[in-house]
Amino acid sequence: MPRFAANLTMLFQEVPFLERFALAREHGFQFVEYLFPYAYPAEQLKQQLKTHQLQQVLFNLPAGDWSQGERGIACLPSRRNEFLNGIETAINYATLLDVKQVNCLAGIQASHIDSTAQWACLIENLRYAHTTLANEGIQLVFEAINSKVDMPGFFIDSLEKSQRVLNEVPGIKFQFDIYHMQVMHGDILRNIEKFLPHIAHIQFADNPGRHEPGTGELNFPTIFKQLNKLGYNGFTAAEYFPKSTTERSLDWLKDNH
Repeated sequence: MPRFAANLTMLFQEVPFLERFALAREHGFQFVEYLFPYAYPAEQLKQQLKTHQLQQVLFNLPAGDWSQGERGIACLPSRRNEFLNGIETAINYATLLDVKQVNCLAGIQASHIDSTAQWACLIENLRYAHTTLANEGIQLVFEAINSKVDMPGFFIDSLEKSQRVLNEVPGIKFQFDIYHMQVMHGDILRNIEKFLPHIAHIQFADNPGRHEPGTGELNFPTIFKQLNKLGYNGFTAAEYFPKSTTERSLDWLKDNH
């Protein structure tokens, strides 16, 4: 079965963040990810990973002021210097935490800036980030996030736009989020197969609600079997909001061990 990772930003919210590493291991995870590491010293996070024998597989580049609704700055020309500085910060964390993949969030489209200029900025930033990270042995990935429910105005919200990025930024890889792509497109099995050569990481939640498998319309046993059949060998991360407690939400993990 897939190599499952726990997203510690969303799972185990019953306890403070630094206590979630222990719970992830206790409940059978070997791999973890979370949105951002930057609020904590890298050494402190490294100690949690080491103590609980966990491997961290992903985090995001700095994405602006999350608390104020920013969801990435890569498409914003006025934030280019901040974006470039964020790459160096991410490299420092990734190196110490031994993380081999970093995700870039494109950001919310700015209404006062021409979309063509924003696209050019995004591509320039992604090309630079990919080259810089690759020189450190780190793979850059990006994702499409639905603009219908969760992030209205998100700049890369579809598979069509994602394909354009893949065409224009050689070497970059795609983070396929099953929940977001179900909201935008549906037809998950065929779309995973179509994009498989470009997919380096998968995240999942059921739809609607963005809760655990079994709470919505998606057939996750079939999806997980299809990933095996296709030979997908990346990580598959649980990035959902448990409907009740995290522990009660993990039947899908027990069924796939």
